[in-house]
Amino acid sequence: MPDSPVTALLIHGAWAGGWVWDAVTPCLEGRGFTVLAPDLPGCGERLGNPAEASLDQCVENLKRVLEKVGGPLLLVGHSGGGAVVTQLAEAINDRVVGVAYLAGMMLPTKTGFGELVATMLADHPEASGIGPFLQWDADGRVSRVPDMAIRDIFLQDVSKTVAEQAIPRFGPQAEGSRALVPQWTPERFGKLPRLYIEALRDRSVVLPVQRRMQALVPGAQVVSLDTGHVPQVAAPQATADALAGFVAGIVGPP
Repeated sequence: MPDSPVTALLIHGAWAGGWVWDAVTPCLEGRGFTVLAPDLPGCGERLGNPAEASLDQCVENLKRVLEKVGGPLLLVGHSGGGAVVTQLAEAINDRVVGVAYLAGMMLPTKTGFGELVATMLADHPEASGIGPFLQWDADGRVSRVPDMAIRDIFLQDVSKTVAEQAIPRFGPQAEGSRALVPQWTPERFGKLPRLYIEALRDRSVVLPVQRRMQALVPGAQVVSLDTGHVPQVAAPQATADALAGFVAGIVGPP
């Protein structure tokens, strides 16, 4: 058992925000975790200057968030947030007990998600995911997801009420903080325990792509959930159970 509570740093994906973790947060707190779910720069209300958005900007922002946080860290990345937690784990690996990917982009070093998907489209055309539905600003630096695509691609497995509450909260996304290419080493990120939570009915990061990432970055524990792209909304208890079980296997129960 750790000397102090494990802090779960929950990182959202593109077009979303810290709000996407609202349902799972009390589930984790009930299991003894301290929870942080910040909004990333370059997205939604923190869009800022799209020209300045980058993976480095996200990581530096999160490092500042963590300056006043003591004790061990669990890093959790949903969807594109997976690339962010990979890079953050590389930077602060000595503070991290484990890294978890929730239908997340667990990418090989120096590889972007778009590059990976491009190699799979011939056999899996559905791997294009949300891409064909995006609406772009004239300069190509900011994208948005239409409401219907959010419902059909991200939230097809949740109730009408839940979907109607969530859809308006999705916002613009700077391309510089979406098209992310992590760079990591076996000595730092590569030594950390990892968990991959599969979303079996995901229409965005489709299952063949999730499993290709698991093959390319081997060694993660795997838990499968029968949900669409946002398990923390569709199945918050099961998501919290998977994360808590992963951490308990490393440091003991909270």
